Amino acid sequence: MKHTPRKRFGQNFLQDKNIIHNMVRAFNLQASDHVLEIGPGQGALTQVMLPMVRQLDAIEIDRDLHQGLLTTLASQHPTFKVHLLDALTCQLSDYLTAPGEQLRVVGNLPYNISTPLLFHLLSQTSCIQDMHFMLQKEVVERMAAPVNSADYGRLSVMIQYYCHVDHLLGVPPTAFYPQPQVDSAVVRLTPRRREDLSRAGEEKFAEIVRQAFNQRRKTLHNSLKGLIDDQQLLTCGVQPSLRPQQITVENFIKIAKIAT
Repeated sequence: MKHTPRKRFGQNFLQDKNIIHNMVRAFNLQASDHVLEIGPGQGALTQVMLPMVRQLDAIEIDRDLHQGLLTTLASQHPTFKVHLLDALTCQLSDYLTAPGEQLRVVGNLPYNISTPLLFHLLSQTSCIQDMHFMLQKEVVERMAAPVNSADYGRLSVMIQYYCHVDHLLGVPPTAFYPQPQVDSAVVRLTPRRREDLSRAGEEKFAEIVRQAFNQRRKTLHNSLKGLIDDQQLLTCGVQPSLRPQQITVENFIKIAKIAT
């Protein structure tokens, strides 16, 4: 499929066959799986996964690529459907085909929308068995960062609240065309059982984490004013003099519970 990469869609097409096969091997796909691929591009991952799974749906925003996939793959594989859609607006429940089914979500995500797209998907984890994404290496490092490290921030806390994070493999710029200016990495996100917070509690949790890291150099005493007071922080076992990067996910959960 001939296609000129479009900067506005952040297109960098994966072309290294060894990387592709290493990625698919890491996915550990099963014959009963229903895969949702975000940003299939020219179908490098798609065509390897198709024979391995029960059904594969793909979301592609580029009309030319969508048409190319219809012509080259969808016409030959009845278990493959490609949808012309912006992934930032997708509702995963639209792709479920049976009660209790969960999707295995994969994708080489455009770096320019990776963070908002991740937050969009986190709100729908009840539909997801797991997610495997190619992302900018520094984004993966932030997602997996431990507390009190330089990379630990809002993304770390939010992702780790919703999912277990596994940094699987690094990918050099030479694996793509055109070559990006940064290294990439593949990450596995496995939704974890969440019985910690109510829906209102999760909304408060997100608000607290966002406000804390918007002012990450300030102490919690200052950054969380109006949301929680010092005595409540102490009740959670958290010193008001600490900064947000020093607070574990578990302690952010405790703060959200008492503030809700």
